Amino acid sequence: MKEEHTLRAVLCALQTEGTDEESFERSVRELCGLSEACGVEVCTVVTQRLASPVHATYIGSGKLAELKAACDMLDAELAVFDESLSPTQIRNLSGELSVEVIDRTDLILRIFSDRAKTKEARLQVEYARLSYMLPRLVGMRAHLSRQGGASGFMSARGAGETRLELDRRKILDRQARLRKELKNVERIRHTQRASRLGGGLLRVGLVGYTNAGKSTLMNRLLAMSSGVKKEVYTEDMLFATLDTTVRRIEVYGHAPFLLSDTVGFISHLPTMLIDAFRSTLAEAADADLLLEVVDCTDEDRDAQSEVTVQTLKEIGAGHIARIRVMNKADMEGALHPPGTLLCRHPEGEADEIYISARTGEGVDALLARIEGHA
Repeated sequence: MKEEHTLRAVLCALQTEGTDEESFERSVRELCGLSEACGVEVCTVVTQRLASPVHATYIGSGKLAELKAACDMLDAELAVFDESLSPTQIRNLSGELSVEVIDRTDLILRIFSDRAKTKEARLQVEYARLSYMLPRLVGMRAHLSRQGGASGFMSARGAGETRLELDRRKILDRQARLRKELKNVERIRHTQRASRLGGGLLRVGLVGYTNAGKSTLMNRLLAMSSGVKKEVYTEDMLFATLDTTVRRIEVYGHAPFLLSDTVGFISHLPTMLIDAFRSTLAEAADADLLLEVVDCTDEDRDAQSEVTVQTLKEIGAGHIARIRVMNKADMEGALHPPGTLLCRHPEGEADEIYISARTGEGVDALLARIEGHA
């Protein structure tokens, strides 16, 4: 069997005025993680400091020449930029570099395209991608090609999905059909949520930064529950799962509750994705209690938590009671051992409890805290 080709990429990031070094480095690390999650081999990272982006090419002419030399020398087929690019910038950069040029938003959309499994997720991702492409059709003569539900690097190598030429009217027509289909799916989801509400069980939502361990915690609680429970998919990568899962948790000695797991958050999560996944994220907005899962060994954990809190506000879930679940407390770099409970916010903000979803340490203490909110 022929081995699948791995795309080689050079990443480019621009530190503008007002962006501190720590935030910039964090963003670059995330871009590397997003690229790897998309199955792309990161060859090198080219960075530059400027007061503001260059209108025509985003980066300066000297740095552009350096980027082109890196692409040529490393046989890169892709240049990935850490910020959203304008249609003009993408066109100019593609001409100068002679490789496919994409931005952070496009990269995240491609990951979502590859990971969407359910009909609802595929519809939501396609709608978001069309919203991204619509303003990028200026000056193009486009014809609508067959739009696959789950596309991306793995299924669209060659021409490249970012160069798929769709005319404006056909995009708008397709979006109208997608909105209709999504409304039908949303009605079914709403009916299912109403049915769960009638059960009277506490509704608990798992939220947090992508790859913090939400699905691992879900599986740990399922393993502790009575009866046969289907586990959810887990993988050590950004956005391993997109589809919302709701399970009944029944652990001996504790009151049963409903646990939902939704898509993870990330800084600069494209607005069109938040809009498209709003009905899915409603699972979190309808919860009685939120468990904000945090990778306590990640040096960027505080910034990641800020992103989670801001995203919760955007989807109308900022007012819901929240417990910060500091996961991976069994690993080197954890500030406290599993089972540690910290009440650092007497004003009513989130409690903090340290656990290991992988080993199960501290999970009993977490269950007791959940019961306290029932």
